[in-house]
Amino acid sequence: MKALITGASSGIGRDIAYELAGRGCDLIVSARREERLLALKEKIPTNVRIIAADLSKQEECLRLYEETQEEDVDILVNNAGYGVFGAFNETDLSQEISMLDVNIFSVHILTKLFLKNFIRKNNGFILNVASSAGFMPGPLFASYYASKAYVLRLTQGIREELRKAGRNVYIGALCPGPVNTEFNATAGVQFGMNGLSSEYVAKYAVKKMFCGKTVIVPGAVMKAAHFFSKLLPDSIVAKMAYAVQKGKQGK
Repeated sequence: MKALITGASSGIGRDIAYELAGRGCDLIVSARREERLLALKEKIPTNVRIIAADLSKQEECLRLYEETQEEDVDILVNNAGYGVFGAFNETDLSQEISMLDVNIFSVHILTKLFLKNFIRKNNGFILNVASSAGFMPGPLFASYYASKAYVLRLTQGIREELRKAGRNVYIGALCPGPVNTEFNATAGVQFGMNGLSSEYVAKYAVKKMFCGKTVIVPGAVMKAAHFFSKLLPDSIVAKMAYAVQKGKQGK
């Protein structure tokens, strides 16, 4: 099998690359930082192709797709993404738009294009990296939470379309809580609780993907939090989320 992984230069994307390679998959890895991808390639025992791309640009998403059409891609992992922290009226608009381009539009574009390929051959896997943030409103992280809700709901909607059509194509959403990655530094925050290791999240995600799980929530704490959040009104969840976000330290 062959997998294309975006945002593969660090964190969950990097560790999903290790996990899939450990299962014998050849890889196409993509990120902005080519030097990180070169370092990753040296540590992977299977065949690895590097495509540096900035997925905040639509033309780069389309180029990534076009450059892989000679490859028989079986797995797409949409992992690229980041967050912008702060009150909505204070955060930088251009930074937020770039974030939305990566978190939403790159996922939308690549999912649509590769899904068509997978439907044609009636086989394939798409794993979209969302977040537990997608389950709730996120004051002080409003646009990030909203972007992950889009990824989650898009994935669930497509999954039902595939099921009703009897397609042998998988799509699922990985929804972790805090994970120990570079996300903190990029967003300018510190988590108020200990995060899971990206290695654990990657291993769990790949296992559940191959088992056909649609919404993948690693860790007992986040599973419990997700369950109880469904029992509470959104207004209460928003107040709780605000208290959690307020406890994070900005740069």
